[in-house]
Amino acid sequence: MEVAVMSGFAAALLAPWLYKLARGWAGWILAVLPVSLFLYFASFAGEIGAGETVRAARAWVPSLGVRLSFALDGLSLLFVLLISGIGALIVVYGGGYLAGHPQLGRFYAYVLMFMASMLGVVLSNNLFSLFVFWELTSISSYLLIGFNHEQEASRSAALQALLVTGGGGLAMLAGLVLLSVVTGTTEISELVRQGQLVQAHGLYMPILLLILAGAFTKSAQAPFHFWLPAAMEAPTPVSAYLHSATMVKAGVYLLARLSPVLGGTLPWMTIVTGVGAMTMLVGTYLALYHSNIKRILAYTTISSLGTLVLLLGLGTSVAVKAAMVFLLAHALYKGALFMMAGAVYHESGTQDIDELGGLRRAMPITALVAGLAAISLAGFGPLLSFIGKELLLEAVLEASQFWLFFTLVAVLTGVVNVAMALAVGYKPFFGALKATPKHVHEAPLSLWIGPGILALLGIILGVFPALVSTNLIAPAVQAIYGEPVSVKLTLWHGWTTAFSLSLVIVLVGVGLFSIWGAWRTGASRLEGYLKWGPTWWYFKALDGLNASARAVTRLVQSGRLHHYLTTIILTTVALVGYTILTRGIVFQPQTFPELRFYEAGLAVLILLAALAAVRAKSRLASVAALGVVGFGVALTFILFGAPDLAMTQLLIETMTVILLVLVLYHLPGFARLSTRLQRRIDAVIALGAGAMMTLLVLVATSVEQFPPISSYFAENSYRLGHGRNIVNVILVDFRALDTMGEITVLSLAGVGVFALLKLRLGKERRPGK
Repeated sequence: MEVAVMSGFAAALLAPWLYKLARGWAGWILAVLPVSLFLYFASFAGEIGAGETVRAARAWVPSLGVRLSFALDGLSLLFVLLISGIGALIVVYGGGYLAGHPQLGRFYAYVLMFMASMLGVVLSNNLFSLFVFWELTSISSYLLIGFNHEQEASRSAALQALLVTGGGGLAMLAGLVLLSVVTGTTEISELVRQGQLVQAHGLYMPILLLILAGAFTKSAQAPFHFWLPAAMEAPTPVSAYLHSATMVKAGVYLLARLSPVLGGTLPWMTIVTGVGAMTMLVGTYLALYHSNIKRILAYTTISSLGTLVLLLGLGTSVAVKAAMVFLLAHALYKGALFMMAGAVYHESGTQDIDELGGLRRAMPITALVAGLAAISLAGFGPLLSFIGKELLLEAVLEASQFWLFFTLVAVLTGVVNVAMALAVGYKPFFGALKATPKHVHEAPLSLWIGPGILALLGIILGVFPALVSTNLIAPAVQAIYGEPVSVKLTLWHGWTTAFSLSLVIVLVGVGLFSIWGAWRTGASRLEGYLKWGPTWWYFKALDGLNASARAVTRLVQSGRLHHYLTTIILTTVALVGYTILTRGIVFQPQTFPELRFYEAGLAVLILLAALAAVRAKSRLASVAALGVVGFGVALTFILFGAPDLAMTQLLIETMTVILLVLVLYHLPGFARLSTRLQRRIDAVIALGAGAMMTLLVLVATSVEQFPPISSYFAENSYRLGHGRNIVNVILVDFRALDTMGEITVLSLAGVGVFALLKLRLGKERRPGK
């Protein structure tokens, strides 16, 4: 299973190279991978339908208890099939939509990386590996949204999505850490059995709020919804994949996955249902303002995500069934509608509904596919979306509290969905043919085969819901609900209250569409008030962040080394001194061995040399005095039995003195740039730092909490490190990573020096040489 996840990242690395070789066929070839993944995971449907869970694990960071563990159950299977199945269609669609684009290979790489990241999210059985894949989806979506990076709007939208979802991700990480601390495990399969423990703990509310922050930002819940419409600056294949079927549902997945742990409480129901209902209303209302097809689909997507969150907040068996059916149906029809919108734009040059009409004559296949997908958006007819809408209405009608409010919200959302379905599926294709920026003709096969498959699936699964009810929907509901649940999906339940509401929704929706143009004209007067929404606050917060960063930079980045050193030393002395005073740290005076006369003389020599370096009037005298200090330290090493350290110190001091003399010889003498008061303050700071270090040394040498480590090295250097020189063994073996880091730094420095020398030589080279 881990190979299946990682294969997407490997394919992403090879995609640009393959595109250079295969060109127009690259999309079809690369689609083989997601199709293979779809078939591979679909082969587990029988086992998953029987209630089993397929697991795979590999040690990752054992010292932290982090494993790269994966689990495939009903919930993850549903998401995996959507991610891989729609991913295959998007790869093919993207190849046709972006045909001839110079960066198409890069697009393939980003899409495959995103697909692998999403697979990692829904398959991870470890909290922290889930977070890693979660952040990888944010990074890859940033690259995809900003694909047209030469356009400022694309860059801004990509940054906005990254900051909003990334900020939520950091909050979620804090919640996951607290959750692991409370439960003592990071494995999700073990967490779901400790729901009562978590909910009874004092940290439940912080955990809940932090994790909900991550889920709400990722799934564009109000007031974090604003990044999703802005992300429509991305190419249509990106919108069809990320913003309808996969990424925006990652937050929904997280809520569903952790529902057994965090769900069922009053705070959960209040917050989750409240945010879901508010998001439904916001998305529904804002969808009515726009005539751009992608914008309309974006706001109806926000409304649909709110619907899923509302259902998971209710948490009843009917609500969870409705959520899973609605999730599947929404992915099918919304992916098809986004791809249809891209096909219309690709062939006509516009996505504005007011500029489109009569396209069915020139684009009959696209018109048929768009009509089928739009009927699914309306949620009426022999379609899977109709079953999902019926279950939604049943769930809100059965809600224990606020059922009337939730029902009203569901009905209003359904009404607007019907109107918007007519707007995107009927208006562009019927009526008089309008002039468009490009001559209209039918889209190529790669642009309509994907949405055609998704639209047909919506009908097939609506007429034959048993195809998914037993082996797909039921196991997903069981994974969320925590116990086996019978799922029987049918188109006709009789003349129920839900069906009556469905009829009302369709009739009112058709009426709303008939006055939609006039409504937009009247509502345009209110658009001025919309500018004070979350988007305005986002940009104000971003401006404030940048302003504060500039202020801090001006304060602390003065460009004077004296200020930097003073700040560092004072901060260190203050923190260490505060710790020593508040923790009651004391040192026990020790009986030092008798001080020999040459040791005392050497100490006095070092002190005098240090004082001479400070008082010197020239750079050469100061360098010479510092050299005396260094050589005195080397002699100290010799006196106390460390000749190898002494040799190192002697070499470094000799080279340093020579280099400094050569460099500083031609510079003028010292000039007094500070006042007498400033020099006295500096002396006090220096003495304070010296006193702090002296105190730390005395404390460290007077307290022995553990046996000295020197005995361990003496015993194991030859046996484990195969070396007789203990210091060398420590550097090469026991401190291998530290030494490797030092070597890496030196190597990078050498590469930099070589590059500078080569650049200089290149400039001096004469033509023809």
